[in-house]
Order: sequence, then structure tokens, then C-alpha cells
Amino acid sequence: MENETLAILMFPSVIVLLLLGAPVSFALIAVGFAFGWTLYDFRVGIQLFNIIQTSGSQFLLTAVPPFILMGCVLERAGIAERLFRVLQIWVGRFPNGLALTTMVMATMIAATTGIVGAVEVMIGLMAVPAMQRMGYRNDLIAGTVCAGGSLGTMIPPSLVLIVYASVANQSVGKLFAAAILPGVVMVGLFLLYIAVRGILAPPSVPYRDTEGQGMSFGRKVRLTVIGLLPPTLLIVAVLGTILAGIATPTEAAAVGALGALLLAAVHRTLDGPMLRDAFLTTLRLTSMILMIVVGGSMFSSIFRSLGGNDVVRGVIEVIQVDSFGLVLLLLGIVFVAGFILEWVSVLLICLPIFVPLLDLYGVDPIWFAMLTFVMLQTSYLTPPMAPSIFYFKGIAPSDMSTRQMYQGVLPFILCQILVMILLLAVPSLATWLPTVLVTGF
Repeated sequence: MENETLAILMFPSVIVLLLLGAPVSFALIAVGFAFGWTLYDFRVGIQLFNIIQTSGSQFLLTAVPPFILMGCVLERAGIAERLFRVLQIWVGRFPNGLALTTMVMATMIAATTGIVGAVEVMIGLMAVPAMQRMGYRNDLIAGTVCAGGSLGTMIPPSLVLIVYASVANQSVGKLFAAAILPGVVMVGLFLLYIAVRGILAPPSVPYRDTEGQGMSFGRKVRLTVIGLLPPTLLIVAVLGTILAGIATPTEAAAVGALGALLLAAVHRTLDGPMLRDAFLTTLRLTSMILMIVVGGSMFSSIFRSLGGNDVVRGVIEVIQVDSFGLVLLLLGIVFVAGFILEWVSVLLICLPIFVPLLDLYGVDPIWFAMLTFVMLQTSYLTPPMAPSIFYFKGIAPSDMSTRQMYQGVLPFILCQILVMILLLAVPSLATWLPTVLVTGF
């Protein structure tokens, strides 16, 4: 059998293993190892060892554990709960105020954790019961929480951006800067939809200011300073030091983790059980990500060795697309892959194939990166596979149907598609800020 045919067969082989219930990382490693045997015999083990060694020595990936630790500590220290109460005081009285509060909080939590899925579960546990008590429709509740959780893909400092930078050999600082404007536009569209819907179809129960009732303005300001200012300063410190070139992503992540621990100490929630839980969660998530990094690297390495890049290049030459058509084709592949694979796997499988093609066609890598993030976020929400729905089902009340969840995410998917169209039409939305803000790494 020709090597090119074997390269093509690697993809359905992975899908079969995933459908059989194999973990993503082990499926990628097993397929890479099996198909690599046809090239290297027993020496494929040396290839796997080299990939493990290379992945373990990538300095940029050392930023992953402290970023995860920062998010875990902020979650378990009760800082997210304080943030929700503070936002509810100020935003809750607007049309669909609790949904607006949830989306704003999701944006801020996404900026402190960068962990897709964790954001959704965290805000859902706090927001869903409150919105149901106020008579919000189930589809709006589901859509708001799922869309808010998806922001962990786009809002820096996102782990998705860090892994992308590592695989595609791009500047983390530039990716962080490039994600700011598209992220702001996306959040703005989400908030606009929620507010307009609140005006046209308000909740069945009038808003009651249960959080701020009988509270003086000075008291509200004090709670805002205590609950909102510290995490905001932490986000600014982490992003600012990276964008200004003062610190590497790893150094900034370490400062963020230390800042989260100090905030937990100030709030008197820094104790043994909390630390143990945070460190164990960090260890588990980091191990999962790095195992997928190894699996994806093994898969893509064998795919290239079998001539897979030549197959892809030949297909593109046959269909005769220009650079814009190439971008649309690659984004379509990302969208489909996002249905069945974790975001790390999508990046590690696709980027080694995509990057040479993008260089060949002269496509701006920062611009394409932002398009990829929006597409990953869209596939994260899009039924029927929608990972966001699967996360949400784990915390959703029994009276909320899957149909309502699907209906709820559709308007937010349209908002994401609009952001995609804006990025395609105005590339400077992604490429301008990196030239202005990034002075170093």
C-alpha cells in the first residue's frame, strides 16, 4: 500500500478509536505508532521518545500549569462568586440584567482562567438557579451560559492561544494582542442580543435587587472595589507584562498564579483543602493537555513522514483555490474537526499541515490564527455535537431540555459568524493591535 494512502487512512482510524471510547491522546498515539511502524519498524519507539522529549522541553508550554493554577485558585477561593454578586448589583436592573451579569462575568472569568469548559461550569452553577427564579426562558439561560463558556477560547490569556503559538511558532504576545478586538466585538454582540431580547421579551418575574437592597451607594462602591478591582488588576498585570515585553508568558503566568494565591489569602480562603484541590486539578488538566500535545505531535509527524502534506497540497492544486479560498477551506476543516476533537487535538493535527500552505500562499499567520479561534469557538457551540451542550448538561436542571439548549445557542452562533465575516472583510481587526501594543515577546 502506498504511503500516501496510509496517510489518508490515519484520520478515519483516529475517528474509529474515538467512537470506541478511547481517550483522545491515546487514540492519536496509537494511530501514529501503528502507521509509523510501516516506516520505521521497531524504531518508531525512538520516534515517540524523541517527541516526548521535544514536547517536554518546549519552554512556552511551561506557561500552561501556572495559568491553570491561577484559574483554579480564583475559582475555589470564592472570588468568582464575589464577582457575580458585585456585577449583579450594578447590571441586574437592566433588561435581562442577570443574563448580562452572567455574560460579563464569563468574560472576566475567561480572562483569568483561559480554560474552555471550566468557565461554563463555574458560571452556570451560580447563574442558572438565579435566572430560573427570575422567570428567564430556559433557552436564553442555556445560550447565555454556553456562549459565555466558549469565551475561554478567545479571551486572552487563553490556553488555546498559548498552544497555538507553540505549534505554529508564533509570538504569544502578538496572539494575545490580536485577540483583544475580535473578543471585544464578540462580547459586545452577545450583550447586545441579550439586552434587545430583554426589551422585546422581558422575564416573567420583575427584577428584585436582592443583592443591593437597602445598601448605600458607598457600600456598593466598597464591595465593587473589593470584588471587582483585584481580579481586574491581576488580568491587567498578566496581559500587560506580556504585551509590553517585560515578562515572558511563563513569567507572567507565574506572577498570575502568585497573585491568585495572595488574593485567596486576603479573602481568608487559602487553606489546606483548597490548595490540595487546586493543585490536583492543575496537575490533572496539565497532564491531559501535555498528553494530547504528545499524541498530536506523534500523529502529525507520522502523517508528514508518510507524505500527507504532499497529498493535501495536491488536493489544493487540483481544486485550484486562491489564498482566500485556501483560508475558507482550512477553516472548514477546523470547523468539522472541532465537532469530534478537543481544541488541543485540532491545533496539533491541523497546524503542522496548515502552516506550510499558509506560508506558500502568503496568508498572514496572525489573521488566520484569529479566524481559527473564532471557528473553534463556533464549532464548540454548534449542534448536534456541541461540546458546550455536553458540559452544560452536567449542571443543567431537569426541566431544561436538549432542544431548548440547541435553540438557545443559535443566536450566539450567528453573532460568532458575524465576527468571522468582519475578520474576513477587515483583517486589520486582528492585525492592527499587535503592531501597536507588542514590544517584546
